[in-house]
Amino acid sequence: MKNISNKQARDKLIFALDAASMEEALSWVELLSGHVGMFKVGKELFTAVGPEIIESIKQKGQKVFLDLKFHDIPNTVARAAEAAVKADVDMFNVHALGGSRMIQETVSAACACADKLGKTRPIILAVTVLTSLNNDDIAEIGFEKSTNELVLHLAKMAHKAGASGVVSSAQDIAVLRADLDDKFVIVTPGIRGIGEEAKDDQKRTLSAYEAVKSGADYIVVGRPIRKAEDPLKACLQINQEIAAGLAER
Repeated sequence: MKNISNKQARDKLIFALDAASMEEALSWVELLSGHVGMFKVGKELFTAVGPEIIESIKQKGQKVFLDLKFHDIPNTVARAAEAAVKADVDMFNVHALGGSRMIQETVSAACACADKLGKTRPIILAVTVLTSLNNDDIAEIGFEKSTNELVLHLAKMAHKAGASGVVSSAQDIAVLRADLDDKFVIVTPGIRGIGEEAKDDQKRTLSAYEAVKSGADYIVVGRPIRKAEDPLKACLQINQEIAAGLAER
């Protein structure tokens, strides 16, 4: 069995900063810095406080995943990607349903901007199928494919278009790893504790251990830490699960 360091494990953990204010968000950053690899800034927080939250997190020496799921005409998303690079985010995402041209132009614009500014190119992810959707939901929307089939289809398109990786349910990892190379990044939300039953809007979930063992490169965790009686203890427990999963790959 592999010997996994604490840093290897925590670098895989992204904490979802689903906070409503700058003060609340930064309190979580203060608590969890050094125990997670990255902080995710999503729609709620970004809409509430704006780009200043990114700057504040970066000033504390932490990494940022900007989770706004850009989805618009190619030129608009490409310009948004340039703004994300200038804000010094480490990872951001677009919605795969925007199509290959949107992804290609976004990747090209982001990489050119980063190179011009002398910054590290960000990880650019394509969101395939939200973890809140199952087969019935995507059939209702009008897709004839199953969830797994649609995820794989969109992931292959994103890979060909130059995306660094995808955001996908842990239950889709096996099929993605079977068809795409190991360098293609898989970021997995919808993580729950071992044996914990999802009691929210996430439908396709696995534990951190299961997701990492299956091949996830990063996992995104919010509520299991945020709503725990002892959030730091819950965070450390998830890091232990990640380490165990890495050791069994």
